[in-house]
Amino acid sequence: MTTSLEKPVATRLRRGVTPGRLSGRALLAAGVVAFGVLSIVRWTTGENQLTSSGTMTGALSLAVPIGLAGLGGLWSERAGVVNIGLEGMMILGTWAGAWAGFQWGPWWGVLAGLVGGALGGLLHAVATVTFGVDHIVSGVAITILAGGLARYLSVVAFVGEPGGGPTNSPPVRRAMGTVTVPVLSGGQVGGWDSPDLLRTVERTGVPVVADLAGVLRGLTHHVSHLTVLAILLVPLTWFVLWRTAFGLRLRSCGENPTAAESLGINVYRMKYVAVVVSGALAGLAGAFLVTVASSNYQEGQTAGRGFIGLAAMIFGNWRPTGLAGGAALFGYADKLQLSDAVHPLLVIVALVLAALAVRNILRRRYVAAAAGAVLAVAFATWFFVTDDVPSQLVSSTPHLVTLLVLFFASQRLRMPAADGQPYRRGQSG
Repeated sequence: MTTSLEKPVATRLRRGVTPGRLSGRALLAAGVVAFGVLSIVRWTTGENQLTSSGTMTGALSLAVPIGLAGLGGLWSERAGVVNIGLEGMMILGTWAGAWAGFQWGPWWGVLAGLVGGALGGLLHAVATVTFGVDHIVSGVAITILAGGLARYLSVVAFVGEPGGGPTNSPPVRRAMGTVTVPVLSGGQVGGWDSPDLLRTVERTGVPVVADLAGVLRGLTHHVSHLTVLAILLVPLTWFVLWRTAFGLRLRSCGENPTAAESLGINVYRMKYVAVVVSGALAGLAGAFLVTVASSNYQEGQTAGRGFIGLAAMIFGNWRPTGLAGGAALFGYADKLQLSDAVHPLLVIVALVLAALAVRNILRRRYVAAAAGAVLAVAFATWFFVTDDVPSQLVSSTPHLVTLLVLFFASQRLRMPAADGQPYRRGQSG
């Protein structure tokens, strides 16, 4: 029999209700407004890289490993297990992907990356689910262990090979294939060079229209097969976790494992499955880095993307669609700092702060409104009196954007109720 405690939990999970979650319309409206601001800033500043197809292609490539790591964190935390070890599982995925890719080709590298990350997830599950080790301690330990293990294995497997060494692997055999939408973004159809309509529109420079063409071309021109697969994993994750009985059981373990156990759910098994899948997705992110983003393993190439993936998951309020938006934002910021196009972002920050100041005035939060207005003026002044941003700040752009986004999004977040809490079978008795 379902207790009074279990009924609201089960009802909320079936309906997919998440307190504090923005509606689909609100997210769409926010995206439209953000695009409009980008278009205006691009037009007024003349910084065409803000919405160029090259920037969008690069941003997509940088966003994919972040998004995959975030999806891994989503699977784990929806089952109640915090996975700080995503960075370490990505490292295992990069090494395994490079090793197999060097031997047999990129798709074998992808498969090996999945396995390498899954083994890291299994280790995390054994430590946290079976032995009750603190989730944070286990995750940090796995990250440290993965770095040392990758160095040791590189010495064993790569030293002596052409192009290999203790900190890098030989190049992956062959390149990952790409997809281009004919007519819209060029490419070939049966040996015929098709038109590139979006490129033609982008070159006109017409506000909004050219920007939209640049964005669409960046998403449809020379997109790797693995990128397409990664994008499809977002709706697949949503469907499995929110539209299947399996997903309902898994999420119930993250909300109220005691109630789930009383309904006959094997909580340990669900947590194991979730954490292993989490590791596999992080490993896939690592494999992406060595088969698409570059052509070999290099020590330190994950560069904290596992932690940024966790930030994207938190920004998305533990939901796949919001997570994808967060990954896109962080990937875009990373691409801008690589393109040295950060200076126009000062205008965008000033506009966001001004909008928040107006919002706080409407809510009668006058102190916060005054602080926001002062900061908005400061950023606008910074833009008009300078021509660039110091290199130290440019290189920190992705991390600064991560902190700012989490700060502004913190008021609407709602994590799974039992996320990170210890669980032992039969503890309700």
